Amino acid sequence: MSAEEPQADEEDEDIQYFVRIGQTDLDGTKSVERALTDMNGIGRRVARIISEKADVDRRSVLGKLDQDDIDEIIELVEGYADEVPEWLTNHQRDYFTGETTHEVGNDLQMSRRQDINRMKMIDSYRGVRHKRGQKVRGQRTKSTGRTEGTIGVNVEAIKEDMAEEAEAEGDDE
Repeated sequence: MSAEEPQADEEDEDIQYFVRIGQTDLDGTKSVERALTDMNGIGRRVARIISEKADVDRRSVLGKLDQDDIDEIIELVEGYADEVPEWLTNHQRDYFTGETTHEVGNDLQMSRRQDINRMKMIDSYRGVRHKRGQKVRGQRTKSTGRTEGTIGVNVEAIKEDMAEEAEAEGDDE
């Protein structure tokens, strides 16, 4: 009756549950595309490009791939900036080195933090906006993203002031 069940168990045993790329552990039970998008710096487009260049079906389970395919995926993730045009990378023309790289994982967070700190130190417009906690990229701030108290008429404060004045006048008499 259950002759097929042992095969399912054997298939589960072949799965590599965690695939480590850089400093990130990827879920081996997910498809290649979904597992790669769990990394910072890799979106759906980059995951598709990497799976195409590795000649791997993007819908296949990452943990079931051969070790050679996994190694090729790791190499492509680490050398992504060399494989694609400059406009497809996420860190173009570094301020100090002028190099174009594609940062993934913790390197992406560290480079963004350094860029923001540099902008704050030189007091650029974007740095000042970061210091104040305001929107940086020209988004609408008239009706949303207000960070400093209420802008406009505060009816409750006016009513409280009027009540205090009425009490003060009542005490004087």
